[in-house]
Amino acid sequence: MKTIVLAGATSVSGLAVARDLLAAGMRVVATGRSADRLRALADAGARVEVADATELNDMTALAERLVTDLGGVDAVIPLVGGWRGGGGLAGQSDEDFAALLPAFDAVRATSRAFDGALRASDAGRFAIVSSNAVARPLAGGATYAAVKAASEAWARAVAQGFAKSARDAGEPLRAASVVFRAKALDPALLAPRIAGLWDTDAAELNDRVIDLE
Repeated sequence: MKTIVLAGATSVSGLAVARDLLAAGMRVVATGRSADRLRALADAGARVEVADATELNDMTALAERLVTDLGGVDAVIPLVGGWRGGGGLAGQSDEDFAALLPAFDAVRATSRAFDGALRASDAGRFAIVSSNAVARPLAGGATYAAVKAASEAWARAVAQGFAKSARDAGEPLRAASVVFRAKALDPALLAPRIAGLWDTDAAELNDRVIDLE
């Protein structure tokens, strides 16, 4: 059974993805900052952990706990998101940037905290949900596209790190980092793609951008 960490999963979409993954026979660990908001995920069958996906200390402690309790982690998907936009370039406010930045912080914190666990897995996977706005950024969505582009760059750096680690150890590549791009997060499209991350060899999957539409 694969163990999948959904970091920042208390949204409606996070719950839907968790349910679909559980139905596919996956073990789901869902994190959030509120025990109350995690209750629905626990009721669905996920293991829930009160932890902030944007905080490295929280994610590091969680990674250590899960390795001890479950023997390892096979995939991490940060789901912290949000949208701010409009008003053209002049309308891209500092407040909008501050509101969107946690999505990038979650990518950084989760990838750093779980790096060792994913490389230790027989087939570790790290995946982020990005936007097709990265390929065609608009003035009214410049802040959103910039945060998503930064997240993609980080995920690609994770991919290079996985490849270098395997190369330096003289071992086959077993871990992969991928980017899912979509116009909007659709759990019905995302969940089967996450469950299918192990259908492709890591060497072929690593550093790929996968369209969800």
